[in-house]
Amino acid sequence: MQTFILITIVVIATIHLMMATVLSLYSRYKVQYLSLAWIMGIFGAMCCIAIPFVPLLRFDRIGLLHPFMLLALVVTSFLQGIYPLSIPMPGYLQWWRMWKYASPAILLIILYVVSLLLGSRPAIIRSYAELADCWWGIDMLFRLAGFGLSIYYVVNMLRLPHLLTKGAEIPRYLKGYTTVMGLNLVFYVVVTAVFNVTLLMVYFYLFCVLNMYLFYRTLETMAIHLPKPEIVKVDEAPTEVVIVEAEREDFNEANRRRFERVEYFMQHGCEWQDNTFGRDRLCEATGINRHLLLQCLRSQGFNNCHDYVNSYRISALKRGVADGTISTVNDCVVVGFGSAKTARTCFERMEGEKLDEFLKRRGGR
Repeated sequence: MQTFILITIVVIATIHLMMATVLSLYSRYKVQYLSLAWIMGIFGAMCCIAIPFVPLLRFDRIGLLHPFMLLALVVTSFLQGIYPLSIPMPGYLQWWRMWKYASPAILLIILYVVSLLLGSRPAIIRSYAELADCWWGIDMLFRLAGFGLSIYYVVNMLRLPHLLTKGAEIPRYLKGYTTVMGLNLVFYVVVTAVFNVTLLMVYFYLFCVLNMYLFYRTLETMAIHLPKPEIVKVDEAPTEVVIVEAEREDFNEANRRRFERVEYFMQHGCEWQDNTFGRDRLCEATGINRHLLLQCLRSQGFNNCHDYVNSYRISALKRGVADGTISTVNDCVVVGFGSAKTARTCFERMEGEKLDEFLKRRGGR
């Protein structure tokens, strides 16, 4: 079991340090990633510090409500709580505000370390019957303080992101992340109260998967807002012979030629103005199978067929706003969106701006 735990901690440390490194790089260009980079880095460092102590673990000496597990719970719940709390702050780099929020946890850790240095040792409690015998000891007071403080941070994780959306916009996935992570910490509280090694491993893996999900969604949000290729007019579609010839000589050139065929159809057919138009109809019209279609679109900077088709619709929407033919959100269905809601969602995701605000700024209602 110790070997399995050691492998688990090494894997978690590696993943979190990798995520911290990538986020640190991106934070040089967008400061909003700095907070998450620090948090992922701290988790990775905590795992690295724990690695040498794993061979010394004796599970029979952990017991119920062990102070080390409670202190780890305090630190973890605080770190996971400050990232979503930092999003709506006008200047989340207000370290004094973060320091004030962390001060109870820091004070508790300092006092406990001092007590250990003065010779205090945590009592091993194997049942709740034993718990009653040492209820008022100084060691138990530290445990209760850590337990209560953790609950306070967990409640904030579950409560505050939803309240803060009233004054600032927080992505839906981030609210979901904080809720699920809060529930995962509740699970850790249960593991601490009734110690079980298997349940502890389940918590570690859930913790890692949730942080990987947040990392993925963070990078996905950034990737969506990367500059998209400009639409270049194609006057003649390449023939199949030209594409086959290009594929023999240069794989990338073949993708470019296929993309030109797709562009020719999109520019001259305008079937994308039908809201039922999608990948299958595009494949059928161009004679390119799904795999090669996705391949040629990605070679030109598009994530998938859905985003590619919507880029034409958004371009047409902007032209319509500029010439006055589109003035309200409901008018956007003429460019191929199935509903006003779909137009709003797609425009905000791909342009990083609310459609209503864009129409208002450009003179719409």
